Amino acid sequence: MKNIKFIAALFLLLSFVNISLAQSRKADKDTKAWRYEIEAVQTGVQGTYLIKVWSYSKKPEVAMEQAKKNAIHGIIFKGFTGISGVPGQSPLANSLNLEDEKEDFFKPFFNEGGDYMKYVSLSNDGSVAAEDRMKIGKEYKIGVIVAVNITDLRKDLEKANIIKSLSSGF
Repeated sequence: MKNIKFIAALFLLLSFVNISLAQSRKADKDTKAWRYEIEAVQTGVQGTYLIKVWSYSKKPEVAMEQAKKNAIHGIIFKGFTGISGVPGQSPLANSLNLEDEKEDFFKPFFNEGGDYMKYVSLSNDGSVAAEDRMKIGKEYKIGVIVAVNITDLRKDLEKANIIKSLSSGF
């Protein structure tokens, strides 16, 4: 009887792990295309910006989780335009090919639970306003507000020799 309970518990545990891994792979597949939009919301504490990231996925939960990864990717490679009272941000990277050139850095950086997580957090409790959740064809476009610590991100990318420091000149 104990063996049956143990086997049943083990089976349930493995099922949950498999579901979690499948969702992670789906999230990575959705991110591979780097389909997102970024817009300024407001300036946070010094060195931090609140931005809205619009992410796309067939599952709203995946889009919400990918918003953090997309926010960091956008800050590094795309930047964003400002709005009234909130200045825009140029991309931290000067090269369009930087992600490919420094693949050995960026691949683990953007893995699930990677170092990108040190610089970003959801600014709300994980809920999405009705106007920030749109069904477009077979997928969702989800808008999530995240806080990004751009100052620390820049410092760490400079320290890793991924981008040039502002004081290094042109």
